[in-house]
Amino acid sequence: MIRITDVTSPANPVLKSLKALAEKKGRRAQGLFLAEGLRVCTEALAAGHVPNTLVFTAEAEQHPLTVALIRATSEARRTSLRVTPDLMQRLTGKDNAAGVAAAYEIPSTDLDRIDRSTAKLWLVAENLKDPGNFGTMLRTCDATGAGGVILLDNSCDPFSVEAVRASMGALFSRQVARATAREFFQWLRQGPAQLVGAALEGRTVDYRQHRYQAPCFLFMGNEQSGLPADHAAQCDALVKLPMRGTADSLNVAVCAGVLLYHALDQLDPHPLGEVAREA
Repeated sequence: MIRITDVTSPANPVLKSLKALAEKKGRRAQGLFLAEGLRVCTEALAAGHVPNTLVFTAEAEQHPLTVALIRATSEARRTSLRVTPDLMQRLTGKDNAAGVAAAYEIPSTDLDRIDRSTAKLWLVAENLKDPGNFGTMLRTCDATGAGGVILLDNSCDPFSVEAVRASMGALFSRQVARATAREFFQWLRQGPAQLVGAALEGRTVDYRQHRYQAPCFLFMGNEQSGLPADHAAQCDALVKLPMRGTADSLNVAVCAGVLLYHALDQLDPHPLGEVAREA
Protein backbone atom coordinates (compact mmCIF):
# COMPACT_ATOMS: atom_id res chain seq x y z
CA MET A 1 0.00 0.00 0.00
CA ILE A 2 1.35 3.40 -1.03
CA ARG A 3 1.41 5.88 1.85
CA ILE A 4 1.71 9.59 1.02
CA THR A 5 1.23 12.57 3.35
CA ASP A 6 0.33 15.94 1.86
CA VAL A 7 2.16 18.85 3.48
CA THR A 8 1.21 22.48 2.83
CA SER A 9 2.66 24.22 5.89
CA PRO A 10 6.32 24.99 6.67
CA ALA A 11 5.45 24.31 10.32
CA ASN A 12 5.09 20.58 9.61
CA PRO A 13 7.39 18.86 12.14
CA VAL A 14 8.82 16.35 9.67
CA LEU A 15 9.60 19.09 7.17
CA LYS A 16 11.21 21.19 9.91
CA SER A 17 13.43 18.26 10.91
CA LEU A 18 14.51 17.85 7.29
CA LYS A 19 15.30 21.56 7.05
CA ALA A 20 17.58 21.15 10.08
CA LEU A 21 19.75 18.76 8.03
CA ALA A 22 21.26 21.81 6.33
CA GLU A 23 23.28 22.27 9.54
CA LYS A 24 25.94 19.90 10.85
CA LYS A 25 24.29 19.90 14.26
CA GLY A 26 21.03 18.71 12.75
CA ARG A 27 22.72 15.95 10.76
CA ARG A 28 24.59 14.75 13.82
CA ALA A 29 21.46 14.76 15.99
CA GLN A 30 19.31 12.86 13.47
CA GLY A 31 21.95 10.69 11.82
CA LEU A 32 20.63 11.76 8.43
CA PHE A 33 21.71 13.84 5.46
CA LEU A 34 19.76 15.42 2.59
CA ALA A 35 20.13 14.68 -1.12
CA GLU A 36 18.36 16.55 -3.91
CA GLY A 37 17.21 15.66 -7.40
CA LEU A 38 15.44 12.76 -9.08
CA ARG A 39 18.59 11.46 -10.75
CA VAL A 40 20.60 11.41 -7.52
CA CYS A 41 17.82 9.75 -5.52
CA THR A 42 17.29 7.19 -8.29
CA GLU A 43 21.01 6.36 -8.31
CA ALA A 44 20.85 5.98 -4.54
CA LEU A 45 17.98 3.52 -4.86
CA ALA A 46 19.86 1.55 -7.51
CA ALA A 47 22.77 1.28 -5.06
CA GLY A 48 20.43 -0.09 -2.38
CA HIS A 49 19.76 3.11 -0.42
CA VAL A 50 16.07 3.64 0.37
CA PRO A 51 15.09 7.11 1.59
CA ASN A 52 14.39 7.53 5.26
CA THR A 53 12.04 10.33 4.19
CA LEU A 54 11.10 11.13 0.59
CA VAL A 55 9.82 14.58 -0.44
CA PHE A 56 8.40 15.42 -3.86
CA THR A 57 6.11 17.87 -5.64
CA ALA A 58 2.91 16.92 -7.47
CA GLU A 59 4.61 17.66 -10.79
CA ALA A 60 7.56 15.37 -10.02
CA GLU A 61 5.15 12.65 -8.92
CA GLN A 62 4.16 12.11 -12.54
CA HIS A 63 7.61 10.79 -13.45
CA PRO A 64 7.94 6.98 -13.39
CA LEU A 65 11.24 7.21 -11.51
CA THR A 66 9.53 9.19 -8.75
CA VAL A 67 6.82 6.54 -8.65
CA ALA A 68 9.52 3.90 -8.14
CA LEU A 69 11.00 5.92 -5.28
CA ILE A 70 7.59 6.32 -3.64
CA ARG A 71 6.93 2.61 -3.93
CA ALA A 72 10.30 1.65 -2.45
CA THR A 73 9.88 4.12 0.41
CA SER A 74 6.40 2.83 1.20
CA GLU A 75 7.49 -0.81 1.05
CA ALA A 76 10.21 0.00 3.58
CA ARG A 77 7.49 1.60 5.77
CA ARG A 78 9.17 4.97 5.61
CA THR A 79 7.77 8.46 5.07
CA SER A 80 6.72 10.04 1.76
CA LEU A 81 5.68 13.71 1.70
CA ARG A 82 3.97 15.50 -1.17
CA VAL A 83 4.79 19.22 -0.86
CA THR A 84 4.17 22.44 -2.74
CA PRO A 85 6.94 23.90 -4.95
CA ASP A 86 7.32 26.71 -2.39
CA LEU A 87 7.99 24.25 0.42
CA MET A 88 10.47 22.35 -1.74
CA GLN A 89 12.29 25.62 -2.37
CA ARG A 90 12.33 26.33 1.38
CA LEU A 91 13.72 22.86 2.05
CA THR A 92 16.55 22.97 -0.49
CA GLY A 93 17.29 26.68 -0.33
CA LYS A 94 17.35 26.85 -4.14
CA ASP A 95 15.21 29.08 -6.34
CA ASN A 96 15.11 26.41 -9.05
CA ALA A 97 14.59 23.58 -6.60
CA ALA A 98 14.34 20.08 -8.04
CA GLY A 99 11.05 18.30 -7.56
CA VAL A 100 12.51 15.49 -5.44
CA ALA A 101 14.61 15.41 -2.28
CA ALA A 102 15.26 12.71 0.29
CA ALA A 103 16.89 12.14 3.65
CA TYR A 104 19.23 9.15 4.00
CA GLU A 105 20.95 7.53 6.94
CA ILE A 106 24.56 8.64 7.38
CA PRO A 107 26.71 5.55 6.85
CA SER A 108 29.66 4.63 9.04
CA THR A 109 32.87 6.37 8.04
CA ASP A 110 35.17 4.15 10.11
CA LEU A 111 38.45 3.53 8.34
CA ASP A 112 38.31 -0.18 9.20
CA ARG A 113 35.28 -0.51 6.89
CA ILE A 114 37.48 0.23 3.87
CA ASP A 115 38.48 -2.90 1.95
CA ARG A 116 41.51 -1.84 -0.06
CA SER A 117 41.26 -4.92 -2.27
CA THR A 118 38.01 -3.70 -3.82
CA ALA A 119 39.69 -1.02 -5.95
CA LYS A 120 43.08 -0.30 -7.50
CA LEU A 121 42.91 3.43 -6.80
CA TRP A 122 41.92 5.52 -3.78
CA LEU A 123 42.09 9.20 -2.89
CA VAL A 124 43.32 10.49 0.47
CA ALA A 125 42.79 14.15 1.39
CA GLU A 126 44.54 15.93 4.24
CA ASN A 127 42.61 18.76 5.89
CA LEU A 128 40.41 19.29 2.83
CA LYS A 129 38.20 22.28 3.55
CA ASP A 130 35.99 22.89 0.51
CA PRO A 131 32.98 20.52 0.34
CA GLY A 132 32.73 21.29 -3.38
CA ASN A 133 36.25 19.97 -3.90
CA PHE A 134 35.39 16.86 -1.92
CA GLY A 135 32.24 16.20 -3.95
CA THR A 136 34.09 16.70 -7.23
CA MET A 137 36.87 14.35 -6.13
CA LEU A 138 34.35 11.68 -5.14
CA ARG A 139 32.56 12.07 -8.46
CA THR A 140 35.87 11.60 -10.28
CA CYS A 141 36.49 8.48 -8.20
CA ASP A 142 33.21 7.14 -9.53
CA ALA A 143 34.17 8.02 -13.11
CA THR A 144 37.55 6.29 -12.85
CA GLY A 145 36.41 3.30 -10.80
CA ALA A 146 38.43 4.40 -7.78
CA GLY A 147 37.24 3.12 -4.42
CA GLY A 148 36.54 6.45 -2.77
CA VAL A 149 37.98 9.20 -0.58
CA ILE A 150 39.61 8.98 2.85
CA LEU A 151 39.38 12.34 4.66
CA LEU A 152 42.02 13.12 7.26
CA ASP A 153 42.04 15.37 10.31
CA ASN A 154 39.94 18.55 10.08
CA SER A 155 38.46 17.97 6.64
CA CYS A 156 35.00 19.12 5.59
CA ASP A 157 31.80 17.26 6.39
CA PRO A 158 31.23 14.82 3.48
CA PHE A 159 27.47 14.84 4.13
CA SER A 160 26.92 18.59 3.97
CA VAL A 161 24.43 19.83 1.38
CA GLU A 162 27.27 21.33 -0.69
CA ALA A 163 29.30 18.11 -0.66
CA VAL A 164 26.31 15.95 -1.58
CA ARG A 165 25.39 18.28 -4.45
CA ALA A 166 28.92 18.29 -5.86
CA SER A 167 29.21 14.51 -5.65
CA MET A 168 26.24 14.11 -8.05
CA GLY A 169 25.25 10.78 -6.55
CA ALA A 170 28.77 9.38 -6.12
CA LEU A 171 28.26 9.46 -2.36
CA PHE A 172 26.04 6.40 -2.80
CA SER A 173 28.43 4.41 -4.99
CA ARG A 174 31.86 5.23 -3.53
CA GLN A 175 33.27 4.67 -0.05
CA VAL A 176 34.04 7.54 2.33
CA ALA A 177 36.12 7.28 5.48
CA ARG A 178 37.34 9.75 8.09
CA ALA A 179 40.39 9.39 10.32
CA THR A 180 43.31 11.21 11.85
CA ALA A 181 46.56 11.12 9.91
CA ARG A 182 48.09 8.91 12.59
CA GLU A 183 45.23 6.42 12.34
CA PHE A 184 45.48 6.40 8.56
CA PHE A 185 49.23 5.71 8.44
CA GLN A 186 48.86 2.88 10.94
CA TRP A 187 45.99 1.38 8.93
CA LEU A 188 47.78 1.81 5.60
CA ARG A 189 50.81 -0.25 6.63
CA GLN A 190 48.64 -3.17 7.71
CA GLY A 191 48.27 -4.29 4.11
CA PRO A 192 49.56 -3.76 0.58
CA ALA A 193 49.63 -0.14 -0.47
CA GLN A 194 51.54 2.44 -2.48
CA LEU A 195 51.15 5.95 -1.07
CA VAL A 196 51.78 8.61 -3.72
CA GLY A 197 51.72 12.21 -2.57
CA ALA A 198 51.03 15.24 -4.76
CA ALA A 199 53.60 17.94 -3.96
CA LEU A 200 55.51 20.77 -5.59
CA GLU A 201 58.70 20.46 -3.56
CA GLY A 202 60.95 17.75 -2.18
CA ARG A 203 61.87 14.48 -3.88
CA THR A 204 59.21 14.90 -6.54
CA VAL A 205 59.12 13.42 -10.04
CA ASP A 206 56.88 14.25 -12.97
CA TYR A 207 53.58 12.43 -12.46
CA ARG A 208 54.02 10.74 -15.87
CA GLN A 209 57.34 9.18 -14.89
CA HIS A 210 56.12 7.35 -11.80
CA ARG A 211 54.99 3.71 -11.95
CA TYR A 212 51.74 3.39 -10.04
CA GLN A 213 51.09 0.11 -8.24
CA ALA A 214 47.77 -1.18 -6.95
CA PRO A 215 46.33 -0.59 -4.49
CA CYS A 216 47.50 2.98 -4.97
CA PHE A 217 46.52 5.76 -2.57
CA LEU A 218 46.86 9.22 -4.10
CA PHE A 219 47.53 11.66 -1.27
CA MET A 220 46.30 15.25 -1.73
CA GLY A 221 47.12 18.13 0.60
CA ASN A 222 45.14 21.10 1.85
CA GLU A 223 43.91 23.63 -0.73
CA GLN A 224 46.16 26.43 0.58
CA SER A 225 49.10 24.81 2.33
CA GLY A 226 49.48 21.57 0.40
CA LEU A 227 50.85 18.35 1.82
CA PRO A 228 52.61 18.77 5.21
CA ALA A 229 56.29 17.82 5.19
CA ASP A 230 55.85 15.10 7.81
CA HIS A 231 53.05 13.54 5.76
CA ALA A 232 55.11 13.78 2.57
CA ALA A 233 57.89 11.89 4.36
CA GLN A 234 55.48 8.98 4.82
CA CYS A 235 54.88 8.65 1.08
CA ASP A 236 56.44 5.99 -1.11
CA ALA A 237 56.73 8.58 -3.87
CA LEU A 238 55.97 12.25 -4.53
CA VAL A 239 54.73 13.45 -7.89
CA LYS A 240 54.09 16.87 -9.35
CA LEU A 241 52.24 18.31 -12.31
CA PRO A 242 54.27 20.71 -14.49
CA MET A 243 53.12 24.31 -14.33
CA ARG A 244 53.75 26.04 -17.66
CA GLY A 245 51.97 29.32 -17.01
CA THR A 246 52.06 31.90 -14.26
CA ALA A 247 49.89 29.90 -11.81
CA ASP A 248 51.87 28.25 -9.03
CA SER A 249 49.34 25.51 -8.27
CA LEU A 250 46.20 23.73 -9.45
CA ASN A 251 42.85 23.30 -7.76
CA VAL A 252 43.12 20.15 -5.62
CA ALA A 253 40.14 18.48 -7.29
CA VAL A 254 41.58 19.15 -10.75
CA CYS A 255 44.94 17.77 -9.68
CA ALA A 256 43.28 14.67 -8.24
CA GLY A 257 41.40 14.12 -11.50
CA VAL A 258 44.56 14.30 -13.60
CA LEU A 259 46.37 11.84 -11.33
CA LEU A 260 43.44 9.43 -11.17
CA TYR A 261 43.10 9.21 -14.93
CA HIS A 262 46.83 8.88 -15.51
CA ALA A 263 47.16 6.15 -12.87
CA LEU A 264 44.10 4.44 -14.37
CA ASP A 265 45.84 4.28 -17.75
CA GLN A 266 48.66 2.30 -16.13
CA LEU A 267 46.69 0.12 -13.76
CA ASP A 268 43.62 -0.70 -15.81
CA PRO A 269 44.07 0.03 -19.54
CA HIS A 270 41.09 -0.83 -21.70
CA PRO A 271 41.52 -4.22 -23.37
CA LEU A 272 41.78 -4.22 -27.13
CA GLY A 273 38.32 -3.93 -28.63
CA GLU A 274 36.61 -2.62 -25.50
CA VAL A 275 34.59 0.51 -26.07
CA ALA A 276 34.74 2.87 -23.10
CA ARG A 277 31.61 4.81 -22.21
CA GLU A 278 32.32 8.43 -23.06
CA ALA A 279 31.28 11.32 -20.84
